[in-house]
Amino acid sequence: MYGTVTETNRARHPTSRMDAHQSEWDKSWTHHSGWLASEDARSWQRKLTEGMAWQQPMVHVYGKKHPVPRLTMFLADEGLRYRYSGTTHIGEGWPAWFSPLLNAVNKACVTQYNGCLLNLYRSGEDRMGWHADDEPEIDQSEPIASLSLGATRDFQLRHRSDATQRVNLALADGDLLIMHPGCQQHWMHSVPQRRKVSAARINLTFRRFRTC
Repeated sequence: MYGTVTETNRARHPTSRMDAHQSEWDKSWTHHSGWLASEDARSWQRKLTEGMAWQQPMVHVYGKKHPVPRLTMFLADEGLRYRYSGTTHIGEGWPAWFSPLLNAVNKACVTQYNGCLLNLYRSGEDRMGWHADDEPEIDQSEPIASLSLGATRDFQLRHRSDATQRVNLALADGDLLIMHPGCQQHWMHSVPQRRKVSAARINLTFRRFRTC
């Protein structure tokens, strides 16, 4: 399913052990294994785990409220709003200490992200159902970057027009997945429950939001 692509300086993190693979289906995504070195990935995971305002939003399902099976946090330009599944996040500005990581991801994807949704999967019990990041607030002409920290979790993709076309990516600590423009229109994705996984995983999804 995958073919090795040429590594480029713009995609490589300074501490990378990166091995880049691009999907051959329709060039919808590129998987950079080990984009962050292990030590850096652990450092960022500690910073994001300790003392941050993680929340567990409620969602409406068939008229009833249920807590989402994971914790979330939103970092973004001040005043930026993002609404999905009945939840509204409002950006309060970027923490100064986060800038090195934001700048590195911006360079890798050749864009300027103004928002990042973070998900904390406390163990393999936490999960994410099938969906696409196709809300109207998101600029679909820009790539969406997904950075994984911590435990390896399966990231599944399913083609919208042919549900038999499925791909499973094992996203490990420090991996960067770049979903290129058009990916959200053609593919849905999920993070399924994996009860044998006991360790935590943080996923950072960088997006370019429309501001007008």
